[in-house]
Amino acid sequence: MKKIQIINGPNLNLLGTREPGIYGSSSFDEYLPTLRAKFPDVEIDYYQSNIEGELVNKLQEVGFEVDGIVLNAGAYTHTSIALQDCIRSLKSPVVEVHISNVHKREAFRRHSMISCACVGVIAGFGLDSYRLAVEALVNA
Repeated sequence: MKKIQIINGPNLNLLGTREPGIYGSSSFDEYLPTLRAKFPDVEIDYYQSNIEGELVNKLQEVGFEVDGIVLNAGAYTHTSIALQDCIRSLKSPVVEVHISNVHKREAFRRHSMISCACVGVIAGFGLDSYRLAVEALVNA
């Protein structure tokens, strides 16, 4: 059985209430059972933190044992060399995910500090971006 870790960064704990026109009206906790049902042979664990160092700690904790990591680093995507360095040090492949199409939004969101360390990037498909990332990791 493959094991995938999903890690969400800052403000993603507010999915469902935060800017529903951009991020949708479902919380991640509401979406997670649907995602797990689509991959019954995959163990999918979930973690969220608003704190950069805690994201680094979690990546280091799981990044040598899981089959893949789905990372939505939120705003840290655009600023965090610490996350980039961490991702580069891991054995597990990391897919960068965004719910919105960041390339259709503000200019600062079009640059990712972590993309260069990830195996791929999926953006703009709403919460379904997570399914696409899991599918890519499972089929790798």
